[in-house]
Amino acid sequence: MLTVSSITHVAIRVKDIDRTLDFYVNKLGFSELLRLDRDDRLWLVYLRITDDQYLEVFPEGQGVDAPGPEAVGYNHMCLAVPDIEQTVRELAAAGVPLTRPKIQGADGNWQTWITDPDGHRIELMQMAPDGMQATAIARLRGR
Repeated sequence: MLTVSSITHVAIRVKDIDRTLDFYVNKLGFSELLRLDRDDRLWLVYLRITDDQYLEVFPEGQGVDAPGPEAVGYNHMCLAVPDIEQTVRELAAAGVPLTRPKIQGADGNWQTWITDPDGHRIELMQMAPDGMQATAIARLRGR
């Protein structure tokens, strides 16, 4: 059986690479790791989330916006944050509007939602020590 240890990247296609980099780098605090060119033009930008997790950004997307939440395909990316209240304050200071307010989700974790300039949905979540995921992991580990 295949063993998977983690997700290393999520890839998105965007219309305006400069607008997208401004959002992820200047507003969300990601670091640009590297760029790859193909046929003498920008093909891909890697943005660092952690040392082994990345967002791959492909320029020159077509269409108006990312598919809606009911469409088949990519639905959203969830980013872990240590303090949801601080995250909400930082988003407001950066001029990033919430598309859903901060709530405690059905799983017991705190979350809020934003979208990037192309409409890709991003969930920001503070994992609760007694949330459903933490409880399930503890059960699996025999704690």
